[in-house]
Amino acid sequence: MAAKPLVSIVMPCYDAAAHLPASVGSVLAQTFADWELVAVDDGSRDATLAWLQAQRDPRIRVLSQPNGGVSAARNAGLAAARGRHVAFLDADDTWAPDFLDAMVNALQARPDAVLAYCGWQNVGRGDKAGAPFVPPDYENPDKAETLFAGCRWPIHAALVRRDAVTAADGFDPRLTNAEDYALWLRVALSGAIVRVPRVLAFYHFHGAGQASDDPVRAALHHLDAQRAYLESHPALAAELGHTRVRTLTAGELLRRGYACYWRRDLPAARTIFRAVMRLGYGTLSDWKYMLPAWLPESWHRRLIDTRERHARTSDEQS
Repeated sequence: MAAKPLVSIVMPCYDAAAHLPASVGSVLAQTFADWELVAVDDGSRDATLAWLQAQRDPRIRVLSQPNGGVSAARNAGLAAARGRHVAFLDADDTWAPDFLDAMVNALQARPDAVLAYCGWQNVGRGDKAGAPFVPPDYENPDKAETLFAGCRWPIHAALVRRDAVTAADGFDPRLTNAEDYALWLRVALSGAIVRVPRVLAFYHFHGAGQASDDPVRAALHHLDAQRAYLESHPALAAELGHTRVRTLTAGELLRRGYACYWRRDLPAARTIFRAVMRLGYGTLSDWKYMLPAWLPESWHRRLIDTRERHARTSDEQS
């Protein structure tokens, strides 16, 4: 058997044939060569499996399983991984050529660190969210609260020690969104983390079918991940206090509901608002916006139109 590589790269693949030349190509272009790519075909219906099996680089290992979702596919890849460190790259994303070089050096230089993270860029976005972003250093006294509040780096902008991922029980297969956030919470709060202040990872927007397309699922699974973490780590809830926990959980859900509301994604906003109300969260002003979510959607839209007409009339008269 060949010597174990230092880094295992886990790539879940589902109907990804169109994107694999770029994503796998970015792995083959790495300046750091001591890696294996564990590509897991998750029941694809296109040419994904055939494309993967046609690759001749011996460092590429291909697994195939019935469709079980991204978490199950990543867990299968983790079970087969042999490296001391693990990186995750989705089949439609890419890395800079020196991603592994920079991340391995950062992690190796800090024996106390369980994870290294870097900057990233959203490719294919025409708004300000498409600008390169380098996150701050989260290894500080506010680390636990900051990481609990939200996911601070995407799945492919990190390198993690495999034993830390194993100790965290890998990905929660119940989550089809926020599964990376849930894992990073369990890993990053178990030891030190180190920042690589460079943009080395690229998230590619390419239309429908991405996890980012469903704001309701993203919001509710984020809340589920938070609740699961608090259940298994009650000390954090005690440290933050009841009010702060409510702000970081129900308050974050409300924020996401408003984001949908103001861009007039009313079906998503209504679902999220109803979830917030069930939690009994929000001010009287918030409830003024949320309560119509219990009305039929057509009535809710007419109410919004009426409010907007009154607001325009008031502005014209002032």
